[in-house]
Amino acid sequence: MLDKLSAIEDRYKELGKQVIDPEVISDSSNWQKLMIEHSEIEQIVFKYREYKEIMEGLEGAREMLEEKLDDEMETMVRDEIKELEAEEERLEDEIKVLLIPKDPNDHKNVIVEIRAGAGGDEAALFSGVLYRMYSMYADKQGWSVDVMETNAIGIGGFKEIIFMIKGKGAFSRLKFESGVHRVQRVPETESSGRIHTSTSTVAVLPEAEDVDIEINQHELKIDTFRASGAGGQHVNTTDSAIRITHIPTGLVVSCQDEKSQHKNRDQAMKILKTRLYDQMLSEQAAEIAEERKGQIGTGDRSERIRTYNYPQGRVTDHRINVTNHRLEDFLNGEIDDMIDSLITSDQAAKLGVE
Repeated sequence: MLDKLSAIEDRYKELGKQVIDPEVISDSSNWQKLMIEHSEIEQIVFKYREYKEIMEGLEGAREMLEEKLDDEMETMVRDEIKELEAEEERLEDEIKVLLIPKDPNDHKNVIVEIRAGAGGDEAALFSGVLYRMYSMYADKQGWSVDVMETNAIGIGGFKEIIFMIKGKGAFSRLKFESGVHRVQRVPETESSGRIHTSTSTVAVLPEAEDVDIEINQHELKIDTFRASGAGGQHVNTTDSAIRITHIPTGLVVSCQDEKSQHKNRDQAMKILKTRLYDQMLSEQAAEIAEERKGQIGTGDRSERIRTYNYPQGRVTDHRINVTNHRLEDFLNGEIDDMIDSLITSDQAAKLGVE
């Protein structure tokens, strides 16, 4: 481990020189990659330097024990050694976690797609609840939310809503939210008081950047059409809505929420790039599927990951068997504890810890 840490420190020093080199800075794409790498290994280097100081302190204290000391001084040195050994153990554990290979997408913004599943209008209403939950969580983190496309129902829910969350580390915090979310409650649309079960699916995709994926414009079919609202009423008298078809894959994206055709096109291209990037990542992940089967599941969007039970006021994550009994707070964006548990479980699985 020490050899690996030493090599990382050397790389950190090298990157520190490169990112202030005018020639490197002139290539903004490469400079950005180097800055991200520099930032990602900085915490490891700082912990390693702290670890080396502890090791030097231990070495010095142990050498003192070899000298002739009075009882009081020997007791003091032995106490110091105990403290330093405990600190050494703590730092070793922290460094092992930091050395887990990083997901290269962790620093990215995310595009979240929520779709109503089984349950009709009740599922659409629950999709609205989930959108509100993630929006409130983003606000608590100081992130911004940008709605990109909606298919709303008249009573406050969504058959589908796509939105971007912009903020440092958004994907690292939200990537385990992909999957089927199940709700058990008495629907607002139900008068008999029976508990119904409905579902919504959530997909959390890292935003594709220009350096991640290139799209050949000749492989795109772009159509314009008139945006329409609920009931088919035209909300725009111009052909501002955009539909983009990626011919090689058959992926289709449409955007009509913006009044400007140019803005709708930009939004549609962001979603298309992100879906193509996600598809590429999924294909790569399929090749190492066994490696991904940890305590938090496969990340498959068809996997039921969580149940929100209104009558009992609880939310349970089935992948890690953790239950939160403060459902109302959870739905108001207080989801950090659950996210921390998911991240810890993922790290433990990667370290081979039960």
